[in-house]
Amino acid sequence: MALTTDTRITLSDGNRMPIIGLGTYASPDVARSIGEEATKVAIEMGYRHIDCAHIYGNEVEIGRAIRSKIADGTVKREDIFYTGKLWCSFFSPELVRQGLEISLKDLQLDYIDLFIMHWPFSIKPTGSEDPSDPDKPIVYDNVDFCSTWEALEACKDAGLVKSIGVSNFNRRQLERLLSKPGLKYKPVCNQVECHVYLNQSKLQEYCKSKDIVLVAYSVLGSHRDKNWVDLSTPVLLEDSVLASVAAKYKRTPAAVAMRFVLQKGIVVLAKSFSPARLKQNFGVFDFVLTPEDIKTLNGLDKNLHYGPFKEMKEHPEYPFHDEY
Repeated sequence: MALTTDTRITLSDGNRMPIIGLGTYASPDVARSIGEEATKVAIEMGYRHIDCAHIYGNEVEIGRAIRSKIADGTVKREDIFYTGKLWCSFFSPELVRQGLEISLKDLQLDYIDLFIMHWPFSIKPTGSEDPSDPDKPIVYDNVDFCSTWEALEACKDAGLVKSIGVSNFNRRQLERLLSKPGLKYKPVCNQVECHVYLNQSKLQEYCKSKDIVLVAYSVLGSHRDKNWVDLSTPVLLEDSVLASVAAKYKRTPAAVAMRFVLQKGIVVLAKSFSPARLKQNFGVFDFVLTPEDIKTLNGLDKNLHYGPFKEMKEHPEYPFHDEY
């Protein structure tokens, strides 16, 4: 099947997810208004999948951008596929709906298309009005994500979300969730870091066998935010092999890195607030990598996580101790 900007993948519950989405995370030093304007531009260009999260702190602005493009007739609400994420301090079953309703209120939307557990581990609420307050220390909690999942199923039944999924789960954690007694809805997706240095082939094979779609973030490597990333790690877009493949197609390394993930059948989240880059990212649909070049790029895998969230390595549900 030829991939286009309009291609959507049918999820296990019948809902359809656009194969390319706009990632909206930005470091605190970036004005939220920039993300708001970039989201408007992206929708005008044809982006229909918008990925955000409560912990990003910008759902008010992203929601305003979406609503403005609905109001001016650029899109209808049903054209937009919005992904939100339940932060780890809302994992207690009695807090799940509260976490969702905070996002809905900030977005000023009636429903969220896809709502996912941000990580498989839970942390204790801070006691402030906003349990994700970044100025409060992280304290482990032992809420079982299976009980969180039951509360998410209830949110789906209530019509507040269309689909539910997970993020950063490893195979063992997915198996535990899928084998949970009384499971009503299985996760439609697993959103994970994925790029040529972390191609996730084994996790993808497992997810495919369970009809779970893999969604990739950080497809171009790291944003190099020193608060999250070890700056001694190699810069993906400077890889010489990637550069040589890009030269063959007369494309940028970024375009080839994105196309590589798309051709593996993985949904790509492309994060950029630059109109020129947003347009370039849509240019990955007018060329096709050969099987030989896919094999070459697969060979670059280092099992490298740019975002290991090392602060939580001691948590029993930390997902990256396992191979995949």
